[in-house]
Amino acid sequence: MKLEICASNYQSAVNAQQAGAHRIELCTALVVGGLTPSYGLIKQVLEILQIPVFVLIRPRRGNFTYSQDEFESMTNDIQWCKNLGCAGIVSGVLNADNTIDIERTKELVKLSKPLAFTFHRAFDCTPNPFETLETLINLGVDRVLTSGQEASAEKGLDLLKMLQKNANNKLIILPGSGINYNNAVSFKNSGFKEIHASATTLKQVDELPEISMLNPKFLDETEDVISDINHIKSILNAILP
Repeated sequence: MKLEICASNYQSAVNAQQAGAHRIELCTALVVGGLTPSYGLIKQVLEILQIPVFVLIRPRRGNFTYSQDEFESMTNDIQWCKNLGCAGIVSGVLNADNTIDIERTKELVKLSKPLAFTFHRAFDCTPNPFETLETLINLGVDRVLTSGQEASAEKGLDLLKMLQKNANNKLIILPGSGINYNNAVSFKNSGFKEIHASATTLKQVDELPEISMLNPKFLDETEDVISDINHIKSILNAILP
């Protein structure tokens, strides 16, 4: 079984490799579910990591129904991810009714080639997961990152197992959300090939700016979120022989 770490900053990416993770999904702003990282961060991470780097292409928080301008920024981001040498793209687009935007997702998959393409947790918003799965198989998606349409992958395990059965090895079902060293083995025992986790811990920030740039309504400036080496190792110990 492979472990993908959702790394939301440079230190998390480095920690993932040092701990033995098999791959990272690089993003920023984990507090809002992850956004596209900067060119500089991607370049810096690629220069130091030997494990594959997948990059999240999500231009803003909120829903997954994008304007034409937002969609164009996504295609631009994918192109320079390819130019930088990333191993995979993580993205997706929905219609206003939360069904798959087939034409736009098809365009993203095509543009991403030959990189691997993961359809992200927009999947968990779709009204018919089995119909959606068939659509993504037909679009040539390599993976679907999903919690089984529940608040955590552990709660969604029954649906995840049904999705994996229906996928029939045509794509990889990648369980994610709330996976840790306590429950990781249940996904291994259920036959999943890969799992996705952030393995985060809160790091206390010692020095704060005199004038805060954050809105305390949304974020706590006294803490930072880091993927923790020991947490990652604990998950690996649970799933590896």
